[in-house]
Amino acid sequence: MPDSRPNIIFIITDQQRYDTIRGLGYDYMDTPHLDRLVQEGVVFHDCHVTAASCAPARASLFKGYYPHTTGILKNADTWRRSWIELLNDAGYHCTNVGKMHTWPFETELGFDERYVVENKDRYLEGRYYFDEWDKALRFRGLVKQQRELYRKRADYRERLGAFEWELPEDAHPDVFVGDLATWWIDSFPKTEPLFLQIGFPGPHPPYDPIPRYAEPYLQKDLPLLEVTEEELENQPPPLKELRRHNQEVDHDSVVLDLNPTHEQRHRQRAYYLANVTMIDEKIGQILEALQRRGYLENAVVIFTSDHGDCLTDHGHSQKWTMYDIITRAPLVVWSPNRFPGGRAVKSLCQQMDLGPTILELAQVEPPPTLEAVSLMDALCGAGWPGRNYVFAEQAKDGILTGCEFMTMVRSPAWKLVHFLDEPYGQLFDLAHDPDEVRNLWTDPAGAAMKQELLAVLREWRIRSQYHTAAWTQEWR
Repeated sequence: MPDSRPNIIFIITDQQRYDTIRGLGYDYMDTPHLDRLVQEGVVFHDCHVTAASCAPARASLFKGYYPHTTGILKNADTWRRSWIELLNDAGYHCTNVGKMHTWPFETELGFDERYVVENKDRYLEGRYYFDEWDKALRFRGLVKQQRELYRKRADYRERLGAFEWELPEDAHPDVFVGDLATWWIDSFPKTEPLFLQIGFPGPHPPYDPIPRYAEPYLQKDLPLLEVTEEELENQPPPLKELRRHNQEVDHDSVVLDLNPTHEQRHRQRAYYLANVTMIDEKIGQILEALQRRGYLENAVVIFTSDHGDCLTDHGHSQKWTMYDIITRAPLVVWSPNRFPGGRAVKSLCQQMDLGPTILELAQVEPPPTLEAVSLMDALCGAGWPGRNYVFAEQAKDGILTGCEFMTMVRSPAWKLVHFLDEPYGQLFDLAHDPDEVRNLWTDPAGAAMKQELLAVLREWRIRSQYHTAAWTQEWR
């Protein structure tokens, strides 16, 4: 008797902002294939990640617990276990193509097979780790574009990480991952039920699109959030330190200019968005391959990203902050034969809520201690209230050097960012200040809400410790 459980195709990009999909209302984008998923699927408009950098966010997603519970608080913290093991035990064939950002990079994590492709520019960790893409470049006699070469450019510090892709088009890492996934789908004997995770390295920097994709964006008037001296002055000391650090040290081939010109910012944004369009094209080809092989007849396709990118908005580079452009992730679930499409869920959710949702789709009982909650009612169109609050965390690391631990709590209308053992913080009235430029931490008008959200934060941490007491560190 054929297995009726769905094939689950889980596509994750790296560092892709919510405002990068035309179908979500951003007309400057060119993303026809993601637009199709949006138009025919279920969109979660207020989905938030649980951490402001890659590994903690991804470990939380694939474990179903907050970072303070997993103990994975920064990149290069070890994590080897995930709920993918439960899918495997239940009879799913589990394959990963591309980025997962485990540490070590190669660990089973529950997959039957992995074709690992990691960050384009690896420096702090994994500098001498050679992934599938590195091997392919070496086989073709190509030298990877990366920091050592970019640093030789006279304009290196002015480029904000934006560089032209100069190698053959099919050697670009996002093209490589898309082509590798399509090749696997076409070549591997059809196996159902299938859990296929595809991780694109982009649009994470370096922002290095193939030039023909960048050209149309260079001609567009792209929205750039104004950065004022008043906003910068009212940022907490750790964020001021973060700006200085990113100006002095080049991370992922990006040097933050503390006062970039409009031209610099526009070029960086154009290159970043062009990389998204490149990925969108590959997603279209992946969907065609899945259709060709008969997987889409009974499938759930999930698209999301691990966090966003400031792209000089708020005066910052990349992540490590708690602005919505970092914590708010695109999330689309497509399965027209299973869930009524063309719908938007506006309630708050955590990205890690995908874990128990996927397990339920696979008819696997989620572990009772999970801090993630299922989105199944929302997908089915039932009355789903969502979360009252979402949370995100980030520990001190080699880049966020000015604080020990940062925690965000966000309701639909307010956001608070707490710094451990410090009197300062951030407080935003999202209803009247959706761009989060006016910090009300010391404003009497926000005093009552600040105390309320600090109380929510305290109760959340106590509840978390109690609820997860039975969970063991064996699952790290």
